[in-house]
Amino acid sequence: MPTVSNDGVSLHYEVDGAGTPVVFVNEAGFGGWSWGWQHRAVAGPYRSVVWDLRGTGRSDAPDGPYELETLVDDLEAILQALDARNAHVVGAGLGGVIALQAARDSTRIETLTVIGTPARTEAVDRDALVVDRDRAALRASTESLLSSSFRADQPDVVDGIAEWRADGDADPASTRAQLDAASGFDATAWGYELTTPTLVVHGTADSVVPHDAGRRLAESLPRGELRSIDGSDHLPQIERSRAVNDHLLGFLADQTDDE
Repeated sequence: MPTVSNDGVSLHYEVDGAGTPVVFVNEAGFGGWSWGWQHRAVAGPYRSVVWDLRGTGRSDAPDGPYELETLVDDLEAILQALDARNAHVVGAGLGGVIALQAARDSTRIETLTVIGTPARTEAVDRDALVVDRDRAALRASTESLLSSSFRADQPDVVDGIAEWRADGDADPASTRAQLDAASGFDATAWGYELTTPTLVVHGTADSVVPHDAGRRLAESLPRGELRSIDGSDHLPQIERSRAVNDHLLGFLADQTDDE
């Protein structure tokens, strides 16, 4: 599997499909597995790219805390490795923060899609994202991030997610280091300057980042569009993957038509 190095830190990534890259950026602590539903949906018409943040999965895990600028530089290293002049970037939670910050400076980012991402990180329940590596803790954490209706309807999927997390997620120290990087982030202070088309997707029952925080983010961006996922908790890309994929692919198609 390909890797790229940023300042001596090796970052693992995977590519499938062809065309303009769609680069996915993970929530704090989560491995690239968390984009499996979207990775399959976009690969083909686009070049789908999934990678592990430093501290996660098969990427290196230097001691923290990390700086947001460092994580943005990691994303830029991925884009350079792809030789991507233009890319669509999709981020969840911390990944959305990284994507928004990167779009302020990078000329490579054509569109943004952010999921469960706050306008200000003080709205985030950090404790909900830091979890021990044993199976019981991972199962309990997974249940807390998904709606009760999804858990009842698809218990086997919940079991599978807990197993994937055991194999590919970050440990508590690395998750905290990632979360520390976003400390003090406030898009409301400069969002009016960001003209990148941005789709804001947010579960109405998000227990980690309140839905109102996503609404404020969309309102702070000149080209922000809010798509609420009714009843979804913090992982709508999993529990309402079809709706999220429809929103994402429609948004990307609309931006291509506008060019």
